[in-house]
Amino acid sequence: MPFLGQDWRSPGQSWGKTADGWTRFLDEKSGGFVGDISSFCKKDDHNKENLFNTINYDVAAKKRKKDLLNNKAKTQYFHQEKWIYVHKGSTKERHGYCTLGEAFNRLDFSSAILDSRRFNYVVRLLELIAKSQLTSLSGIAQKNYMNILEKVVQKVLEDQQNIRLIRELLQTLYTSLCTLVQRVGKSVLVGNINMWVHRMESILHWQQQLNNIQITRPAFKGTTFTDLPLCLQLNIMQRLSDGRDLVSLGQVAPDLQVLSEDRLLWKKLCQYHFTDRQIRKRLILSDKGQLDWKKMYFKLIRCYPRKEQYGDTLQLCRHCHILSWKGTDHPCTANNPETCSTSLSPQEFINLFRF
Repeated sequence: MPFLGQDWRSPGQSWGKTADGWTRFLDEKSGGFVGDISSFCKKDDHNKENLFNTINYDVAAKKRKKDLLNNKAKTQYFHQEKWIYVHKGSTKERHGYCTLGEAFNRLDFSSAILDSRRFNYVVRLLELIAKSQLTSLSGIAQKNYMNILEKVVQKVLEDQQNIRLIRELLQTLYTSLCTLVQRVGKSVLVGNINMWVHRMESILHWQQQLNNIQITRPAFKGTTFTDLPLCLQLNIMQRLSDGRDLVSLGQVAPDLQVLSEDRLLWKKLCQYHFTDRQIRKRLILSDKGQLDWKKMYFKLIRCYPRKEQYGDTLQLCRHCHILSWKGTDHPCTANNPETCSTSLSPQEFINLFRF
């Protein structure tokens, strides 16, 4: 008895409705599958084995094609909301309703990466999720994560900015996936293993594209950075918040190399990122008996997290528990909504969904 579903007829075969019911016909375009099977039953074992291999090969090829289509399928952004309501605590009735994956899907991160004030915030959030929270996302959220990551990479390839930041993100994600794929038997990842292998191949391809970027020097014959007075050069260097940028800048010219070794410059950098107590625990003296602030900085960043600053962040209203981007109006019932909002760092955003 055939399966009485929505359409129980076998795919790839021709059927016609007659007075006696549905009748199967042989279709030359379909390759005469029924005739092939009938003739196969009369052949020897050698041909039988060949036919089995052919059928298995076709099934495997169709499966690979299906997996590839699933990999290339993009998640539609059904939600592009400027704010969402965050439940405090989790009950049996609403368990799993407000999760990290749901917030990642509903908030408009795809447009946030186009805003230079929010770009670094989103990249840092992607990095934290890649380190420890990837398995907590739903299947749609994981696909959404990869789609947003692809948009980030394409933006960097076009603008040729924040290259090192994205390299570190991709390396962190690839390392995490290598660990998770080895444990796929424990159902730590959602989806087919071939899909994750394809995503890892995409990450390697993106890394290669970033490595092949060659920044062309603009044809500008006016005033350059080295033409500025030394006080202005030092003033600009003090605006850099990453010591690696200072090192890279010092490699441009011999004069900049001397300025990049300025002790006061590295001292202010250490005092900006770390507390006095942290600095006192990691004191390093130079050969001249003075504090080596440059070595202390790189030692401190290996021991403590650096201070993070973002132009725009997500914020949580303590009065109505609504999560939104900074500067976004939300239906708050407080008399002064601005005083109720608290800016969230990327780590605090993730901790918000840990019950």
